[in-house]
Amino acid sequence: MPNISVGEIKAGSKIIKDVITPLGGVLFGKGKIILPRDIEILQAFLIGQVEIEGAQGEDKSAESAKPAVKQQAAKAGALINESVLAKSNSPLHDEYEKMLVLIKQSYRAAAAAALPIFELRSQLELLITHLKDYHVLKFAPRVLIDQEYNYHNAVLSALTSYRIAQWCGYPQKDWMQAAFAGLLHDIGNIKVDEALLQKPTPLSGAEIDEVRRHTTYGYQLLRNVTAINEGVRLAALQHHEKIDGSGYPLRLDGSQIHFYAKIVAVADIFHAMTLGKAYRKAQSPYLVLEQLQKESFGKLDPVIVQTFIQKTTDLYNGTRIRLSDGRHGEIIFTDRNNPTRPMVQVEGNIVNLINERELHIQEIIA
Repeated sequence: MPNISVGEIKAGSKIIKDVITPLGGVLFGKGKIILPRDIEILQAFLIGQVEIEGAQGEDKSAESAKPAVKQQAAKAGALINESVLAKSNSPLHDEYEKMLVLIKQSYRAAAAAALPIFELRSQLELLITHLKDYHVLKFAPRVLIDQEYNYHNAVLSALTSYRIAQWCGYPQKDWMQAAFAGLLHDIGNIKVDEALLQKPTPLSGAEIDEVRRHTTYGYQLLRNVTAINEGVRLAALQHHEKIDGSGYPLRLDGSQIHFYAKIVAVADIFHAMTLGKAYRKAQSPYLVLEQLQKESFGKLDPVIVQTFIQKTTDLYNGTRIRLSDGRHGEIIFTDRNNPTRPMVQVEGNIVNLINERELHIQEIIA
């Protein structure tokens, strides 16, 4: 079939063969009609050529195409650090990567142009159709680039906020808006000096004040955006407020904080701590859950936190794990009163993490 370079593709063209990323995932399936934003996604994934219905051009043999594919893979490899994870080529991961590209473009353009809310909602809906395959403790992006931490945090917080809204029994009409709140909660960071967001050393008092302004910047950016409700805007403003009034920017107490912000606060803290940054390694999700539990006493909404912990640790017996000392094992029993410290079988022995406090589960092995 004739190929056409990505730079020559026109919106409205029809793809006649699956488009594969350099890392092996299906980016767009056969029959997809190209939208304007799809061209940017193709470019972002370093796709050189696509087979388009009715395209005129020279056929490329399989042998002649191999060097180009290898070159694209090499370019992609040069952009990522050692955090490349061998994950399955699942539809969830495919839609996640498209959402990541779109939110990256949206964040970068938000200071000068209107947010593409329709496109964001359409891609978010596609992503959520695969929510059944999303487990908060098990899911990891196929590719993690330290400098893209904020974008991963946004997409993961969207998925997790949607889940929390479901788990807590909020009306269905709030689920998607809660996901939007997670997706856009840190958009104010685009107005903060990136050097401060990436700074590996402690911030000064003035620098802390500037970083904290991302909450008010976010609300200002979203204030006139249609198709989102006021709760989404308030989540951007309030997700660092605390139940006891010790948060920022307005030192609101629990009764004054919108419930979207309470949901996003839990999702944001979890993913902020379990995602790696250039200057800090990712933390164990189980230790983060324990930290959230401590924060539920006066800082975070206790019902949301307890629901989140109970649901995320509801794993089947036999789930494979890696302990903090490097040993591998499997969960054999979870005490619902101590959900972050189950009993695990390791090398034929039973380890009760309730008693072995110096140990913890470092990761779930998917």
